[in-house]
Amino acid sequence: MKLFLDFLPIILFFGVFKFADMNAEAAARFATEHLGFAVSGGVVGVDEAPVLLATVVVMVATTVQIGILLLMRRKVDTMLWVTFGLIAVLGGATIWFHDPTFIKWKPSALDWAMALALWLSQAVFGKNLLQVLVGEQLELPKAVWKRLNLAWIAFFVLMGVANLYVAYTFSTSVWATFKVFGLTGLMLVFMVAQGFYISRFLNDEEAPAVQPPGTLPAANAGPDSR
Repeated sequence: MKLFLDFLPIILFFGVFKFADMNAEAAARFATEHLGFAVSGGVVGVDEAPVLLATVVVMVATTVQIGILLLMRRKVDTMLWVTFGLIAVLGGATIWFHDPTFIKWKPSALDWAMALALWLSQAVFGKNLLQVLVGEQLELPKAVWKRLNLAWIAFFVLMGVANLYVAYTFSTSVWATFKVFGLTGLMLVFMVAQGFYISRFLNDEEAPAVQPPGTLPAANAGPDSR
């Protein structure tokens, strides 16, 4: 159930965007009729309609996601609240200004927030946040935890840069595909590579890949956290 909730927003975003992109004129009419009150000027153009509709859907899906967790009396974790806040602010700006630039910044903002949290916990508070979150699952030397923490910081920073590079270099359609498959694929590759690295320090145990801090047990920064 949790895995389904994690993937639901990104699946809906991609599906709605692609469907609207293939039916751009109909999407623009629908968006103008139903979202005209929420956009500057009251008219949604053909070019921006797909991303506007997809943004609305992901905002609703994330709200439902949080609502379901609350109804189930499950903890709504910090990263999900951060994701919700970014979607509300940047998604709202995208809809009002009918400009996809704002929502394109969300994955980068989230990645950089994660990198900042990992760095501040180590540099300012003297705690390795990664070790705090998964230290009960893995017993590793302190030096290894430090390297892993630095690796995740660098990875999140680079992911944010990669997202903006694609967003500003290619079309919105290409960016949407990269957001779903490219960023998720890079995350999986990084986690597998890290699993091989960790295995060197474990005795006769299969080394699980360290999950991204936002998706650790009782945390929810699933794929649409991008």
